[in-house]
Amino acid sequence: APKVREKDIEDFLEVSRCKFIGFTLGNDTDTLVGLPRPIHESVKTLKQHRYVSIADVQIKREEELQKSPVFLGAEDVELTPTEALYQGMLHNLPQYMIALLKILLAAAPTSKAKTDSINILADVLPEEMPVTVLQSMKLGIDVNRHKEIIVKSVSALMLLLLKHFKLNHIYQFEYVSQHLVFANCIPLILKFFNQNIMSYIAAKNGICVLDYPHCVIHELPEFTTETLEAGDNSQFCWRNLFSCINLLRILNKLTKWKHSRTMMLVVFKSAPILKRGLRVKQATMQLYALKLLKLQTKYLGRQWRKSNMKTMSAIYHKVRHRLNDDWAYGNEIDARPWDFQAEECALRVRIESFNARRYGLYHC
Repeated sequence: APKVREKDIEDFLEVSRCKFIGFTLGNDTDTLVGLPRPIHESVKTLKQHRYVSIADVQIKREEELQKSPVFLGAEDVELTPTEALYQGMLHNLPQYMIALLKILLAAAPTSKAKTDSINILADVLPEEMPVTVLQSMKLGIDVNRHKEIIVKSVSALMLLLLKHFKLNHIYQFEYVSQHLVFANCIPLILKFFNQNIMSYIAAKNGICVLDYPHCVIHELPEFTTETLEAGDNSQFCWRNLFSCINLLRILNKLTKWKHSRTMMLVVFKSAPILKRGLRVKQATMQLYALKLLKLQTKYLGRQWRKSNMKTMSAIYHKVRHRLNDDWAYGNEIDARPWDFQAEECALRVRIESFNARRYGLYHC
């Protein structure tokens, strides 16, 4: 079933009131005086499909606690594992996010070795460098496999943090998201995808006879060049595919309903990068790439939409739409460019108020 946010109804009524009666009533979604019958029917249909998320409930509750702290009393916060983790991370959370992104950058296949980058190969490189071709081949495979495992682990960790914090409290999620954005997470993920993604997905950085469960079931053969080059018969590397899907999901979580961050996708020219990701014939990866393209379509212009009708058709076919979704037309009320910086600043103020009220953390 299609979903409609409360804000969608407010925006629809704001446009309708400006058109028919010449003024607006703010967030009032009940007063329909002076509006024609078709508008009444439209509002009724929108309200039938209204979806109130947990985030909306938490935001409303937080506003009430900020307005009437004495009347409502102290908030009873259940100490769940996620809550305990957030409290433990809170004071150093920006540094933790930067550290995760530094590790991801060092392990990315497109990154070049720099003197100030983190040494992620300390556990892999032997004390003495290889002297034979066989040892060099084995070390090369091991280094690439090590990087792939790090990307897989860091991307999964970041996604789990975002998912659990969003479920626990929306402002915990927004706090983590903002620091990821401030630490250049969006261009980093786009840089990761700005490579031959098909080659990355199909990479065979593994030694088949050493992989589980083969190494347990069978006896280990003598290592030769043929043994190292003999790979499995799978068409893709599940580890790299998993990492790519995780990174696309992180990008979706950071940019959804955030027009300032969506504009970052446009500024960094992410559309051709994401389109290359559609070459991977895997439904989940294509879905999240199409969602990111759908977010920015209204900002890319009519000429781009005319030139990419296959992509537009794929979005219509695979991505769920809102009831009054006008992503393909570029006339949404939130597409006003002067709102972008104000939106991010207003969100930061609300996050700081939440952290100050609940945890006594006052930002300088």
